[in-house]
Amino acid sequence: MRGLGLERFAYTKGLHELGDGLYAWLAPDGSWGWSNAGLVADGEASLLVDTLFDLPLTREMLASMRGAEPRAAARIDVLVNTHANGDHCFGNELVAGAEIVASKAGAAEMGETPPEVLAGMVKGLGGQDTALGRFVQQAFGAFQFEGIRLTPPTRTFEGQLALEVGAKRVELHEVGPAHTKGDVLVHLPAERVVWSGDILFVEGTPIVWAGPVRNWQAACDRILAMDAALIVPGHGPITDRRGVVAVKAYLDFVEREARARFEAGLDAWSAARDIELGEFADWRDAERLAVNVDSLYREWGGAGAKNVLELFERMAQLRRPGA
Repeated sequence: MRGLGLERFAYTKGLHELGDGLYAWLAPDGSWGWSNAGLVADGEASLLVDTLFDLPLTREMLASMRGAEPRAAARIDVLVNTHANGDHCFGNELVAGAEIVASKAGAAEMGETPPEVLAGMVKGLGGQDTALGRFVQQAFGAFQFEGIRLTPPTRTFEGQLALEVGAKRVELHEVGPAHTKGDVLVHLPAERVVWSGDILFVEGTPIVWAGPVRNWQAACDRILAMDAALIVPGHGPITDRRGVVAVKAYLDFVEREARARFEAGLDAWSAARDIELGEFADWRDAERLAVNVDSLYREWGGAGAKNVLELFERMAQLRRPGA
């Protein structure tokens, strides 16, 4: 697969063949909840990278995979959840009988925001004609959270884990806490392909739910060291090392700008409102700056928001009109 360009991978919804039994599932526009996934197939063996935010979306993806790989995808052998956010694991129940693998920290985090919580947010806050209500509706209103049975991992690991899918070697690398508490990279070294989970948001704004930011920066360096030809991000179009460099540049920029305001005595919310994003201003979901600055302030011993709801209120206020 050496030398393959990105021009053949249009950012369109559905299954995209990467070559040699590897597939990416893409979900434009990559904003809140619209996440990517993947399939590794070899003969009758299969590994699924992540499920999707609700059952209808996951069923659609699995049907497409079965059409492309009838033998391998008829029954998924192994499912890897790259982290605990629902848009990467709420469809787990549809992969009956698969071994479900996640980092130990990711598995522990998985029950913290169950589908019922998001269903309640959409029904309650999302029905209000307020900035927060409209934001919640825009972010989560398209998904069907009712009736999901949270299905946790059956196998966990710390550090690294090597798996075999037929003759293909798949390496799992724990790089969290960063985006969440237990982020995992999925690397196929021979094929030079990486699924990054939400360590990469391409053409969209990363969100630092856990931190520390230095771990996320180190995760970017780790991907770059893998010398992958193709990288499937958690959100956004298929990329190469340029997507990694861009995400790290954003994290470096926000860390630098937030630190200057922290040392000047501004609180986290004032700092977030004061920062001009410059070259990153047109990235999707720029309002996530409010969460990222808050996470950095907490790293530095400053006061943060009282709870996640307050962070959503801040993002709602920062969200650009029409975004």
